Amino acid sequence: MNAPFRFTAAVGLLAFMVLAFNAVSAVYGTNDERSGKPMDPRNIVAGMRIPDQGYCDQPYVVVTREGHWLCTLTTGAGHEGQGGQHVVATISKDQGKTWSPLIDIEPANGPEASWICPLITPSGRVYGFYTYNGDRIKTLPGSKRKIRADMLGWYCYKYSDDNGKTWSKRHRIPVRTTACDRANQWQGKVQIFWGIDKPKVSNSGVRFAFTKLGKYMLDHGEGWMVHSDNILTEPDVSKIHWKVLPDGEHGIRAKEFGSVQEEHNHVTLGDKRLYMVYRTTMGYPCHTYSSDGGRTWDKPVPMTYTPGGRRIPGNRACPKLWKTKNGKYLFWFHLHGGKNFNDRNPAWLLGGLEKEGKIHWSQPELLLFDDNPKVRMSYPDLIEQDGRYWVTETQKTVARIHELDASLLEGLWSQGQVKEVAKNALLLTAGEKEIASGSVSLPKLDITKTAGMSVDFWIELEDGKPGQVVADARDAKGRGWVIVTGEKGTLRIELNDGKNKASWDCDAGRIQPGKRHHVAIIVDDAPKIIRFIVNGIFCDGVGQRQFGWGRYKAHLGDVTGSGTLKLAKCLKSLRVYGRYLRTSEAVGNLHAGGATRP
Repeated sequence: MNAPFRFTAAVGLLAFMVLAFNAVSAVYGTNDERSGKPMDPRNIVAGMRIPDQGYCDQPYVVVTREGHWLCTLTTGAGHEGQGGQHVVATISKDQGKTWSPLIDIEPANGPEASWICPLITPSGRVYGFYTYNGDRIKTLPGSKRKIRADMLGWYCYKYSDDNGKTWSKRHRIPVRTTACDRANQWQGKVQIFWGIDKPKVSNSGVRFAFTKLGKYMLDHGEGWMVHSDNILTEPDVSKIHWKVLPDGEHGIRAKEFGSVQEEHNHVTLGDKRLYMVYRTTMGYPCHTYSSDGGRTWDKPVPMTYTPGGRRIPGNRACPKLWKTKNGKYLFWFHLHGGKNFNDRNPAWLLGGLEKEGKIHWSQPELLLFDDNPKVRMSYPDLIEQDGRYWVTETQKTVARIHELDASLLEGLWSQGQVKEVAKNALLLTAGEKEIASGSVSLPKLDITKTAGMSVDFWIELEDGKPGQVVADARDAKGRGWVIVTGEKGTLRIELNDGKNKASWDCDAGRIQPGKRHHVAIIVDDAPKIIRFIVNGIFCDGVGQRQFGWGRYKAHLGDVTGSGTLKLAKCLKSLRVYGRYLRTSEAVGNLHAGGATRP
């Protein structure tokens, strides 16, 4: 008896130490092993943990009247879709530093309950809407093989009048049967659906989108929306009005975008003006607008940065929209043209402004990353409180929360308006005189200490011949960095610290001879990513390659090279920074450059 007791005690002590370490890390941050400095806050490991039971998904937060955070999530001891998956809540009174024990909204020993999305009303009542396998379906019709059942059943909800501590009995939303349902294996007797859209409030009530499937499993997806015009004011749930939109038999989809059209979510532009996006396997998300509160929708089209403009790339991952309290918009996605579930790291952010009923999106900023490219993050939520911003995310087994630098968001929203040269960590400026001389002294540039570098310049090539050296800081052993012209109208940067190398080029056709171009090359060493911004446009690879940005394998060190930077006559001006520039800063440098954008 004593030996097992000693073993259990040791395990318990170890578990306590791990929890204590996690708690301290959550509050005080984590140091980077290379530099000993605080870890880059964009690294998801630097975030604060949200409790779970093993599997965890959709950690969505509402701020209660007390100012506390109430987080609802889907969790379970097994993997995604396994029996025991259920919905829970947890409460933080210190903005995510510590959390209460998990509170069951549905128990783990009941039918599968999943994908909960919370709503807080003016009275303080909190609703949670989720998929519930109320018919306890375990197999497909005519089969004895057990199936994943977390997207089958009823659209249910419970509510809490004590800020999430206790929850009401279960209630059901009457989701009408449509053509999509009747086409499934149960012929509509069982519905297949899930939702990732937090309810949105407008003058006409509350709306939230969800995805129906016409075939098990994950086929023939289409978007729908629940609307209630009185849930915000009606305390008697038996009197709440429910309507499922759009009108008619068919949801939001377009045949040309394939079977996978799912994870519909929306924002309000006005009381009845709505904007929706959803994911596909086409290499981009789709978007659509409604002008009548969701009763009808424009035909979905590929999502673009501006109306009718350049397509936004995106893989089969949650494309999440938010409207902030200042009336502006944000979009979370993964900035590449993949067609499957992979490569959800890093996460990127766009800022949006409404103009004449349409959203105009900014160029992207890197938001969060993990050192391991195989780690995937998704299903985020945005929290605003006291002028501060946080996002949640999950890797399915770990959920975290991260505070954002508000200046990052302001930069997204003001892109194109700011016309100033970034001055922080500006190591070198070369103008006409320095370029005419052919070279300039280059200060020491150790990326181990600076965590990145950027080169920002104006260039006009006489011809597009590849192999032209534009700027060269290499020494006799090849250490340093160089920018050269590449094939098909590209520029390429190559870096070498004597041990590790990195290189990447811009999208093809961006550099045309006889035209003046503004180029920013950003080497961001924390996520080990190189990105190009040409004439204020982020090289995102659309129409050419899956990734417009490049990831290198090992962190870089000293790339000072010879200490002298050789400059080609095709340059008109050049700046070198001892840090990574934000996209918004690069766009600001363009507009401050005194040249007309091509």
